[in-house]
Amino acid sequence: MEIQTETGTPICNPIENRVALIGIVVENMDSAEKINELLHQYAGRIVGRMGVPYHKRGISIISVVLDAPQSEISALSGKLGMLPGVSSKTIYSKVSGGAQ
Repeated sequence: MEIQTETGTPICNPIENRVALIGIVVENMDSAEKINELLHQYAGRIVGRMGVPYHKRGISIISVVLDAPQSEISALSGKLGMLPGVSSKTIYSKVSGGAQ
């Protein structure tokens, strides 16, 4: 039996999950709404997020921590990076699996 989130996203075995941080640099504030839509789609996988507006440089920096399968983390990072004026990079923890 497959377990799903309220949005119908399958919940994978925690052993397959990775902990990762996606760093996002937003240079085009017109992309903010689409960024939030994407993050909302992955809300069930997000552990936490922090946004820092850097007014002096006219950019915003967002960090998002996820606990999800690597394929979902990579998909989100790729979708974010394809938005105009948005750059994203992902780093993965060496810890794998669920909580013991």
